[in-house]
Amino acid sequence: MTTANYVFDASAPSGALAPGESDRLNGWFLGLGLGYGDSVYVDGSAGYSAREQVARIAGKYGILMSNSAPVTEGMVQPGSVRVVVARRRAEVPGCPNWSTVAQPNFENRSMSNFGCGVNSNFAMQVANPEDLLHGREGPAAVDAATGAKAIQMYRNWPLTGISPGQNLRPLTTPQETTSGGSK
Repeated sequence: MTTANYVFDASAPSGALAPGESDRLNGWFLGLGLGYGDSVYVDGSAGYSAREQVARIAGKYGILMSNSAPVTEGMVQPGSVRVVVARRRAEVPGCPNWSTVAQPNFENRSMSNFGCGVNSNFAMQVANPEDLLHGREGPAAVDAATGAKAIQMYRNWPLTGISPGQNLRPLTTPQETTSGGSK
């Protein structure tokens, strides 16, 4: 997992972005290629208006604002805001690794390339690499109906490969079963 924080300081003397700062910020986002997987934060003591303006510009790229900006070098000057773009990428360094010959190893050691394919494919398939760091929080209350949807679908969905006249499933209900077998 690699992380890079990109920082942009914008003038916000009255709690809102100064004239022209919105265009500069939009150009910076465009130059970064802001997109899915990036997180945008606003740091500084400027007002809610500046944060709302930055959120509106980031929204054009399909990005929602995140809370709690990461720690960056230097101090945010009074009358300005710091916009931080955190970019995380999942990658497997050193793959493929063919430093040893692919041949049977009678000392029960794994090859140097062991797991590279699986790990590289997994890294490429992760939609949001931040999920590898700490996952996502679920809802406070669990909805049992949501968990039961898959079971209901399994029970009610017709099977494929059934001949006409054949039963879908040999399911029995509790009333049909007795201790000695079925009625």
